[in-house]
Amino acid sequence: MINKNSPIPIYYQLEEEIRRMILEELAPGDILPSERDYSEKYDISRMTVRQAISNLVKEGLIYRQKGRGTFVADKKFEQDLSGLSSFSEDMINRGLTPSSKLLSFNETSGNALVASKLQMETTDKIYEIKRIRLANEEPVALETVYTPKALVGELNEQDIDISFYDYIEKKLNLTIDYGDQTIEASLANEDEIHYLNINENDPVLVMHRTSYLNDVKETPIEYVTSTYRSDKYKFKMQMKRD
Repeated sequence: MINKNSPIPIYYQLEEEIRRMILEELAPGDILPSERDYSEKYDISRMTVRQAISNLVKEGLIYRQKGRGTFVADKKFEQDLSGLSSFSEDMINRGLTPSSKLLSFNETSGNALVASKLQMETTDKIYEIKRIRLANEEPVALETVYTPKALVGELNEQDIDISFYDYIEKKLNLTIDYGDQTIEASLANEDEIHYLNINENDPVLVMHRTSYLNDVKETPIEYVTSTYRSDKYKFKMQMKRD
């Protein structure tokens, strides 16, 4: 309900009402009433309605389609950045089924950036694994993994069918200790548009991570670049004041 005598701004009251409807009554893909409908129902200006709708679009709770209306968005996957886990582990913990679609599997060398991340020479052999990561058969991320051949040995496609971390820790008996990670916003490129089923200029979240073994040298075991659909994924972490 909208209380015009309340000190709480009307646009915010409407936001909260729509949030309640999304939680209790609506499902992903359901269409919302039009701005005009809200304006007439609550006897408020369309500008006020538009502000509430725009704020919810920015939050990713709803989305607009030109000429069609405003719809409830799918609930985003939320990953906690305070710990290091694989995509597969993260999805299983959510009760979802992880899977991968392998796009390429190559043995390569000569990439100066990757070699520096893995603390290797540019002439050293590196595996490059590019794949789509899916949750319940829906594409969520486009991932490229680089790992030193000298550390993982002869690797084949079956070894990394689901979780590369499982292969490292259960087959190679190595322990992953920690990772350094950065996340930045970007616009989808041609590959991301194609493989993630998104549109031109859609926003994406790009993650770069280097993971290290629990050994004396803190040896890098992987360098990963992952592009996540921003309409499907969000990251969170708990921070304490220094």
